[in-house]
Amino acid sequence: MGLSTSTKDFDTRVKESLDDAFMQKAVAKAQDDQWVKRETSRENLGNWEEWRDLGEQIRQHTLENLDFYLEQFSDNVTKNGGKVFFASTEQEATDYVKDVIRQKNAKKIVKSKSMVTTEIDLDRLLLEMDGVSVMETDLAEFILQMDDWDEPSHIVFPDIHKNREQIRLVFKEKLGYDGDNEPEHMARFAREVLREFFLDADVGITGCNFAIASSGMVNLVTNEGNADLCESIPDTQIVLMGMERIVPNMADAEVMDNLLSRSAVGQSLTSYITFSGPKLTEESDGPDDFHVVILDNKRSEALGTEFQSVLQCIRCGSCLNVCPVYRTIGGHGYGSIYPGPIGAVLSPVLGGYEQFGELPYASSLCGACTDTCPVKIPLHGLLVEHRRVMTDELKMGHGFVDKQMRFIAKATSSPFLFKQALKFGHVGLGVLGAKPSSTTENLYQYGGFISGGFGLIKGWTSVRDLPRPPKERDNFRSWYKNREQGGAAK
Repeated sequence: MGLSTSTKDFDTRVKESLDDAFMQKAVAKAQDDQWVKRETSRENLGNWEEWRDLGEQIRQHTLENLDFYLEQFSDNVTKNGGKVFFASTEQEATDYVKDVIRQKNAKKIVKSKSMVTTEIDLDRLLLEMDGVSVMETDLAEFILQMDDWDEPSHIVFPDIHKNREQIRLVFKEKLGYDGDNEPEHMARFAREVLREFFLDADVGITGCNFAIASSGMVNLVTNEGNADLCESIPDTQIVLMGMERIVPNMADAEVMDNLLSRSAVGQSLTSYITFSGPKLTEESDGPDDFHVVILDNKRSEALGTEFQSVLQCIRCGSCLNVCPVYRTIGGHGYGSIYPGPIGAVLSPVLGGYEQFGELPYASSLCGACTDTCPVKIPLHGLLVEHRRVMTDELKMGHGFVDKQMRFIAKATSSPFLFKQALKFGHVGLGVLGAKPSSTTENLYQYGGFISGGFGLIKGWTSVRDLPRPPKERDNFRSWYKNREQGGAAK
């Protein structure tokens, strides 16, 4: 899968998403439910804006001193008996993981949910190894795997686009499940299937919510406890983390966990908050062989640029849960494992504009994402900055859309052309006119509204009403000119 989740172009993905009525209803319901839970949990914490300020300060301070904290974390992991590998590219990261698996002669791998492992397409690469089986143990990721590795559609709720009956049919076809579609029954069945894999696993692979620089510990935040089993049962644990997922100390991790839990799932704390590392002498469980892979994969290119603040992200998915565009097209429309506003900013940083240059335009720039972000990333401002870079610095036109915008700019900057548009707009757009309903008579008093069209006009009229322009004698300029000359105001 990797960073990109689809080979289809942006317009095709969006059209398919717009035609998926179930997905839209599921996303809308999830957004509405999460709004109540999220805002309630934030209110219960108290002084939410002060917590946001503190979270922003911690993340900015860490990024500004990232080299120091990464070195400190690496030294402490090594001191505790673990191994650290810095991977510049996804190829280096996957090669290291495969080398560990070969050295261990491992056959069964269990994984907890990790955006980084999906970003580097680790599942597919491991499955290509002879005799190696991989099992995703997060319930939602497990469902997607059983459904022929279906694409995730949300950072926190990856199977949000499926209903319980669809899941039941997947379990029946792939696992022989013969029960009903009650979530509790299906979850118990999945638990029984997964427990066998946990007990037989040779290697556990996890992500990392926050790495603690001062101690070399790894902080994992989960709802199901599957990550705890991935790290405590197998003899070998491999942690994959983006280089930015680090905090200076335990106190800072506590702040981030509070922000993450409330923003991601609307809870005071998720079910399992774990701090782990290599197995200590006095401990009865945990990995004897502990590896941390710290991935760059173009993240360092954002440091010191206008896009550095996107690395503050703690992967809570809160911005997705307030975004009107995500509400309409869901996660699959973005074509990236990072959907929604954060994906529209981060995907071009990691994957480039040629592949993800459409995403910064998949936004209404309403600013809801910026307002809800627990670490105050200026997301809608960064979307505008992406557009500026593509348009002004890279001179990346957008085909016919770009030509239309240039024409509009020229027409509106020319007094003659602008006056002609006002003069003939009513007649010229009459061919696209449609009669209004009785309830909109006043709004469309000049001859209905524009229906259809082409290019930018179609993009607007397909989802919004565009009143037909008035005749020249009825427009505002004529009215104002008549008034200035002492005429009666109409």
